[in-house]
Amino acid sequence: MNNLERQMRDLLVQGKNEYGWAAVKAEFEAEGTRLDELMRLVEIAHQADLPVAVKIGGCEALMDLFVAKQIGVQYIVAPMIETDYALTKYDAALRKAYSSDDREDTEFLWNIETITGFTNREAMAKFANASGALAGIVFGRSDYCGSIGLNSDNVNDERVIDDVVEVAKTCAEYNLDLVVGGGVSVDSLPALRRIRDVKLTRFETRKVIMWSSALDLPKIEEGMLAALQFELKWLTNKRDYYNSIFQEDEKRFTTLKNRWNLSD
Repeated sequence: MNNLERQMRDLLVQGKNEYGWAAVKAEFEAEGTRLDELMRLVEIAHQADLPVAVKIGGCEALMDLFVAKQIGVQYIVAPMIETDYALTKYDAALRKAYSSDDREDTEFLWNIETITGFTNREAMAKFANASGALAGIVFGRSDYCGSIGLNSDNVNDERVIDDVVEVAKTCAEYNLDLVVGGGVSVDSLPALRRIRDVKLTRFETRKVIMWSSALDLPKIEEGMLAALQFELKWLTNKRDYYNSIFQEDEKRFTTLKNRWNLSD
């Protein structure tokens, strides 16, 4: 571990102990996390005794599931699930990658992030409840805004929150977890508390997942700022890592160009 990674580890420990942090998060999907980056994140999280969540590339991203299993990811999320049929494909894929015994230590969730997914929420919840392998829903508010013609800055819009509350009711009815993400900030706190009155298990920033009970902590705003600090440290460490790889070969690159009078 380098010094920045130790700072991240210490911030995760503080977040777990003081701010209600539940896990850290990476994405093969929109974030495009590379395997070496994920391995570093897993190491830092394990040092802090926190689980890792990964959003895979799709409902049948079998290789992503194998990788997640190999490195010990505790939460797996499939993106852009819009129908119960797509959910059956996800269910079948995860069963190929994980035996029933393996699934004991892993929670499998799926994203509702479009109006189509919202419309089909009950059919999907019924299937998940019968499946026994699917733990719940992650509501992605940013993409959801785009699907209903709103700017992503409107994640706290009344219509969006009304729809999240409807999904919360469905989760409560079918005994499913609900995680809310997408543009979560201090401004989201009133909306998150309203959702929690119905059902809310966790909520998430880009890199940090928090328990819903964190909403009652006096330091909740401090904790959300710390989550942004963690993300900034993560991005800085990622930049420095790839820059160091570039610098490894820069001297040889220059030597070859000069020796053979080569152009780029």
